[in-house]
Formats: sequence, structure tokens, C-alpha cells
Amino acid sequence: MKNTKQMGIWMDHSIAHIIKLRNGKIITMEIESQPEALEDDQEVYKDESHSLNKEKRRLVAYFKKLGDLIIENEEVILFGPTEAKNELLNLLKVDHLFDKIKIEVRTADKMSEIHRNKFVIDHFK
Repeated sequence: MKNTKQMGIWMDHSIAHIIKLRNGKIITMEIESQPEALEDDQEVYKDESHSLNKEKRRLVAYFKKLGDLIIENEEVILFGPTEAKNELLNLLKVDHLFDKIKIEVRTADKMSEIHRNKFVIDHFK
């Protein structure tokens, strides 16, 4: 492994498992996409656009949290089973703050913590 700031994110639309590689050490954490409040789940929406707007705002907040972590790195691998990783990459591409960060995307199935860590370590070898 190089002595650079590297990070892997296994993600879907509900949770992101963060794997940071720092000086030969692995630092892990999780970020959950905030589910809507219970009262919102019981609410009957008069139109579908209101529901879609709430979902979009929730995802934007989730992706912003991930972007705040990504900006601290030099190399990042986004991986997971859904299109969430590609949606995040598309948002990052339009923000020039991320221009110097090497970001790659890979499709991966559901993985245990051990498998996620190994995937990230092997990717950056």
C-alpha cells in the first residue's frame, strides 16, 4: 500500500460502510441515510411529487455526508450492489473540489466487514 489517503465506500441507498486506509491501519465507520420520521411514514401524500422531493432531499443530505469524507482523500473506490455509487459519482463530478481525487466505481454484492476490508486493501495494492 502507498502512503496516501485512501478510502473505500461500500454503499447502497440506505447505508455506507466507510473503510479508510491510513499508514497501514484500517479505520471503519458507517453512515446511514436518515429514514423519514415515523409520522411522515403515516402521512398520506396528496401528490407523488411531494414524496419524491422528500426522498431526493434525503439522498442529497446522505451524499453530502459522504462527500465531506471523500474530500479528505486522494484515492477512493465506491462499490456496492445498487446504482447509489454511480449517483454519488455523478454529483461529485460536477463539483470541482473533487477534481484531483481519483474516484473509481465497482459493482459488488453484499459483503461482510472482513470482505469489504479485504476488497479495499486489495484494490489499493
